[in-house]
Amino acid sequence: MRRLLSRVARMDRAELAWRGAAAARIAGDRMRAAVTPPRWDRYDLHAALAPLPELAAVRTALAAGRWRDAHRELSRHFATISTPQRFVIRRAMKDALADRIRGEFPDSAHDASVRANRILAGEYDLLGYRGLRFAPPAPPVLAGLPDLPDWHRDPVHDRRAPQAFWSSIPYLDPVCGDHKIIWELNRHQHWLSLGRAYWLTGDAKYRARVIAELTSWMQANPPLTGINWASMLELAFRSLSWLWALQFFVEPEVADDHPWTVDLLLGLDRQLAHVERNLSYYFSPNTHLLGEALALYVAGCALPELAASARRAATGRRILAVEMDRQIAADGGHCERSAHYHRYALDFYLLALAVARATGDSMAADFERAAGRLSSAARLLADDAGRLPHFGDDDGGALLPLTGREPDDARDSLAIAAALLNRPDLQTGGAAEETLWFGAENAFQIPNSEFHIPSNALPETGYYVSRSTNGDHLVIDAGPHGYQNGGHAHADALSLTFTMRGVPLLIDPGTASYTTDPELRDRLRSSAMHNTLTVDGRSQSVPNGPFHWTHIARARMNRWAPGDNVENVDGFDYFDGAHDGYAPIEHRRRVLARHGDLLVVADFVDAEGRHAAAVHWHFDPRWIVDVSGRRVTCSLKKGSSRSTPCAVSLIVPEGVVEVFHGEPSGLGWYSPAYGRVEPTTTVRVRREADGPFSIATVFGLDAANPISDVAWLADTTLRITRARSIDDVAFAESDVRKLFRRRTHDPRPTTKDYVCAVSQVS
Repeated sequence: MRRLLSRVARMDRAELAWRGAAAARIAGDRMRAAVTPPRWDRYDLHAALAPLPELAAVRTALAAGRWRDAHRELSRHFATISTPQRFVIRRAMKDALADRIRGEFPDSAHDASVRANRILAGEYDLLGYRGLRFAPPAPPVLAGLPDLPDWHRDPVHDRRAPQAFWSSIPYLDPVCGDHKIIWELNRHQHWLSLGRAYWLTGDAKYRARVIAELTSWMQANPPLTGINWASMLELAFRSLSWLWALQFFVEPEVADDHPWTVDLLLGLDRQLAHVERNLSYYFSPNTHLLGEALALYVAGCALPELAASARRAATGRRILAVEMDRQIAADGGHCERSAHYHRYALDFYLLALAVARATGDSMAADFERAAGRLSSAARLLADDAGRLPHFGDDDGGALLPLTGREPDDARDSLAIAAALLNRPDLQTGGAAEETLWFGAENAFQIPNSEFHIPSNALPETGYYVSRSTNGDHLVIDAGPHGYQNGGHAHADALSLTFTMRGVPLLIDPGTASYTTDPELRDRLRSSAMHNTLTVDGRSQSVPNGPFHWTHIARARMNRWAPGDNVENVDGFDYFDGAHDGYAPIEHRRRVLARHGDLLVVADFVDAEGRHAAAVHWHFDPRWIVDVSGRRVTCSLKKGSSRSTPCAVSLIVPEGVVEVFHGEPSGLGWYSPAYGRVEPTTTVRVRREADGPFSIATVFGLDAANPISDVAWLADTTLRITRARSIDDVAFAESDVRKLFRRRTHDPRPTTKDYVCAVSQVS
């Protein structure tokens, strides 16, 4: 109640008026639904259609209740449209596009059929889960296809959401199961996989499955009833999937027994109307609002056959335009400070751009600018293999899950951006099949990218990225704690991730759960589960429920000096930042990255009295981690994707070094994708001392010059003794030039001082 009153006190007049009107409208809908339960009525499609001359035969058939005739006319209409282009694909391009994809990707048809056949068998790969079966204990058989889903069931937790009026569904309550699992199935994005298989193999069983699922879904989900009407974003995703299905599966020469195009258009119109009436202006004015606007815009542009399309396109266009400046920072980062949700925003604007260009919309130039900013930031955040760090929540979903990529694999998004924006610097590796499905005709005119992305920062979003030409990739988080209520933020101020020579080494442990396991949710969001420092066993930020916080850390950057801006130093990046999460204690972190050579992380605890601090390092499970005293040695496991040996050492000047692997305490675990939790290795460095004090960690990245010892010469100077050199790293408190001095042990006369022109902010 206190939180509710506090929220009401913060609302302005416009929000109060909007919420009041929405509440009254929903209450009226609930009362009507209680008297006359909503149902699908095919006659309603007659009124929903636009008065286009080419739809005259359809309207006549609908008015007479001749559903199959209406379906045949709709199929003929959609199949024969060749111009103008309204969506990224259309039925008329089926043969040419399928031939090109099979030619460019010889394994595509086989891969598509393997994935689609598992769906036919009732097995769904969703989020981090593999082979989920949603069929009820005694599944009905529809159209000769077994194992059709129970659309309201969470098979992981064996729970089922209730059938009630949509606004009454307590979907965040675990009693309903994990709403994410239910919703992910009901996005119907697996229909894209079935459509891909149908176009590439020509096998009609994939088409039959989608038609059967559409029929089953509409029977189980009457309008405004159940969990699948409770989130406008989920209806938006589903509407986009149905647009794909309409283009994938319409066949005028096939004598379908079921008038599925009639039902699909009827369902689309009703769902889009629901989205339009309940947009997330105030509920979740982030990627939820973006996704809802995208569905209205794309469906409005792609379906002039519906009478409401022009209005919906205008509404979606307006929201997408307004949110460009509100949700995308000047540096191109998305406001939620989550790499996963940043990718959502990028994909949304890429699709909006593709549709705007296809339909000749003047907003294409604005969408292009938005997509350009988002894609530049995504390319900086992604390593050279296209993997995004897991900063913030990772909900495991995607806009275009055609080929079964992992959620953190952004190569398809970057390849689409490279093609649509004519920017080969965005592409990582070779071309992606998804680019062709997205309608980017110049996808293969862009060569495999060999562009070096230099070290850079997203200062407003708060990410600082050190990159090297050998594949090292370091990302430091020093930005604000999420957006608004920080619903998708983690307690990760000054945390970092590090990829060494193309192999992830230090990772963010991910998300795993939203609502079904509160303990796991809070644990994976805690500071101890990130590569940062804790004080006295506390977390920098303290959660209050799955999407709120009672206390948050405020981080700041003191100094960022990428090597390109440092005189006389080759491959040298420096970061200095702090946060107040442990106030009045301040945690200050300095990071020195010498490419391919050293990574130095010094954590300073500015405090009075005695305190216990700990730095946690979470390793990717591909590494074998051995601890001996103050030294940690990491080597890649046999059978890793890397053909050449790769090893790294970690050593601290003082403190207790401990190792954890799948411990009951919670350390030594990570979530590679939503819903999955797997063991890995965590190293913890503990020190208890009177403040102020520090904990330093030095990673040796050069196997030819290994570290033998690390020691503090003074409170602010580290001496790193190595096989071939002695390196001193001094952290000054005043605005002076700091020295990175190297004394070589090599007998050749190559002694040299390296001066780092980094100004320290006190």
